[in-house]
Amino acid sequence: MRRIVLMMSVSLDGFIEGPNREIEWHRVDAELHRHFNEEIRKLGGLLDGRVTHELMAEFWPTADQDPDSTAEMAEFAGIWRDIPKYVYSRTLERADWNTTIVRDVVPDEVRALKEQPGGDLGLGGADLAAAFLRHDLVDEFRVYVHPVLIGRGKPLFPESYTPTDLRFVETRAFGNGVVLLRYERDGTAPVTAADPGAADA
Repeated sequence: MRRIVLMMSVSLDGFIEGPNREIEWHRVDAELHRHFNEEIRKLGGLLDGRVTHELMAEFWPTADQDPDSTAEMAEFAGIWRDIPKYVYSRTLERADWNTTIVRDVVPDEVRALKEQPGGDLGLGGADLAAAFLRHDLVDEFRVYVHPVLIGRGKPLFPESYTPTDLRFVETRAFGNGVVLLRYERDGTAPVTAADPGAADA
């Protein structure tokens, strides 16, 4: 069965973006971008909320036609266009580039998607990740910690009073100071009561 893999960049103090959605502090150089390309190419699909999807769709479909794009950026443009994408939104009416619109996070539907053939499914976006976490649907965590403190912003993980046990899998340090922390669910954590599915409207 395919797994749901949460893949997110985060500041050392735990934020994925600043209070005004700032992400210019992300330290993505050629080495890290090649790593992202390699990992995303292996996936069978991307799961995003509307905001994240629209930000990606504004730039990546034609990024390989931009003379200012690096080789890594041009390569990722093709990867992004081709990979199946599932955007969770209650308001989005249309989406291009091999994208399926899903209205809500319904556990049985997610499990059915996991049972389809193909690679693992990459999950992005804090709001969507929170919905998946409430339903105990995240199998693996790949957190890329950037060497910066931004002070305030949107935290990666929602507040929770239920401990979630994880099993350490891997760590990797990149030349620019970013560190990958990779963990999997260990299968023994208690399942919490799930809230209604939430989409990034």
